[in-house]
Amino acid sequence: MGHTFAVVCASNQNRSMEAHCALNKLGIPVHSFGTGTAVRLPGPAIDKPNIYSFGTPYDDIYNDLVTKDPLLYTQNGLLQMLDRNRKIKRAPERFQESAIDFDIVITCEERCFDAVCEDLLTRGTPNPSRIIHVINVEIKDNHEEAAIGGQIISQLATKFEQSGDLDAEIESILTNFSKQGNKSFIHSVY
Repeated sequence: MGHTFAVVCASNQNRSMEAHCALNKLGIPVHSFGTGTAVRLPGPAIDKPNIYSFGTPYDDIYNDLVTKDPLLYTQNGLLQMLDRNRKIKRAPERFQESAIDFDIVITCEERCFDAVCEDLLTRGTPNPSRIIHVINVEIKDNHEEAAIGGQIISQLATKFEQSGDLDAEIESILTNFSKQGNKSFIHSVY
């Protein structure tokens, strides 16, 4: 009980923030992050994304998109997403720049899982007696799948919080959860 959680996607905008919101509603303390080199959001064309630095406040991103094309960014859901995000935290953060230790890191995409694992290996273990569980829940990067993924992550987190001995029980929790929801997970320990 009382584990520290992180949820991670590429840009700390859609999937990780949907999960952050869902875990907040359950009262589970959580931090959210991205692993990319910059925050990338869809633009007016596939080859013209909106790119921001991590740490750019959600308010600033929201206002920038309203200035550029309010109709486009309302229709594609970006303004609603950013409005949700700015109610949760100030700005997108990058996992690799975080100094916080977590018990459980849940990623939303295999390349984010790889980036988190690589970063944890590079950092080394500040506390050798502490186990860090990194779990990937593959979620497509669109609003509908993010909402479903946020619920899956909140259900998983609830199971983890209910565990008497997470380190001993996590594999069976993931296996049982996978059987019930036809969702497979990647799990690694650091």
